Amino acid sequence: MCRLFLDTLEEMRCRFGMRVYGYIVMPEHVHLLLSEPDQYNLAVAIHWLKLTSSKRASALRGGIGQRLWQSRYYDHNVVSYEKFVEKLRYIHRNPVKRSLCEKPEGWPWSSFRHYSDGESCPVKIESERTARDRALSVTEQTQVND
Repeated sequence: MCRLFLDTLEEMRCRFGMRVYGYIVMPEHVHLLLSEPDQYNLAVAIHWLKLTSSKRASALRGGIGQRLWQSRYYDHNVVSYEKFVEKLRYIHRNPVKRSLCEKPEGWPWSSFRHYSDGESCPVKIESERTARDRALSVTEQTQVND
């Protein structure tokens, strides 16, 4: 189910023109650090994510099973770099706090390893690393075209 959710999150990122800065999938909840979508608004994107992942999970379970989502989600606007870092650290440390693993890198359903060692994730993470890689790619393309 975690992989199904992450695949659907990546599809949402592309479909709505969003940037995903961090995520964690926990046993009974998720945390997402996202931008506002380029198209529509956050409520529409989250509705699409919940509806699509619920339908896909139900199909895997043969149409039966437990409810995947609560009816509401909670959002918080992050307005400073310091708060951004605080929220990202909170997200990545959540499974450690809950004693699900000893270190953040021990939890497989997280964007932590993207930040710690550049490991690719099922969801494209927008970070200083991806911005640097994008800039290098543009520079390399320019050199090839010259």
